[in-house]
Amino acid sequence: MLLFTQCRILSLDGISQKVLTDNLRAMEADGLITRTVYAEVPPRVEYSLSELGETMRPILDAMEEWGNSYKSAIHS
Repeated sequence: MLLFTQCRILSLDGISQKVLTDNLRAMEADGLITRTVYAEVPPRVEYSLSELGETMRPILDAMEEWGNSYKSAIHS
């Protein structure tokens, strides 16, 4: 589960808040993530993979592994 602010911190450099929000909303509409809004001050929003999104976990893990290997290769 990630908070919206964590998504912004972990996102790629140069992505705007609007682009991040649009992409999160699109993934929510596609049923890949769930969005939970808490009525707090300041407002808090959490995102997590839905049941359908969890079926993509092996793909996401493989992409993360590839990305880490790629970063290591270009920085060595």
